[in-house]
Amino acid sequence: MAKKPAKAAPEKRSAVQAQAACACGAVRLEIDVPAVWAWHDHSAESRRAHGCAYATYVGSWKSRFRILQGKAHITRYEDPERKTVRSFCARCGTPLTYERPRSPKIVNIPRGIFRSRTGREPRYHMYLPEQADWTWTGEALAPLKGYPGVMRERPRKKARTLEPPLDELL
Repeated sequence: MAKKPAKAAPEKRSAVQAQAACACGAVRLEIDVPAVWAWHDHSAESRRAHGCAYATYVGSWKSRFRILQGKAHITRYEDPERKTVRSFCARCGTPLTYERPRSPKIVNIPRGIFRSRTGREPRYHMYLPEQADWTWTGEALAPLKGYPGVMRERPRKKARTLEPPLDELL
């Protein structure tokens, strides 16, 4: 008598999921909510990979992460020096995942590709010493006249000295 094939273990899933997608929609991902953590990465490496001042990531256990669609469209880049792996959509270039050797059971996903809340707000900043000198850090903004929705930094006023000019002192 032939043995029955063993049943596959049921997939672990929480009651709530957050879905993410690349810009063209070819790749769709999902994590169980809540995510493990979220942070802003100011490293030069992430800045170049995302083309922005800093990247914001959401970390998920790999066991709670699923590729729903488009696995064939995912391309990986392995950095041999840092031993990190980044994946992105081969059609539109959207960054999809970031994996680091010090966290082998976690996959990091850019927060910006999620359509809904992930259960974690970014509360951490990593690699601040590498922060770009052109990053906006909260300076006051004012509307740009004639361009609705465009804000600009106000010009900085020259510091006024309280001391009298040197020739008045002599």
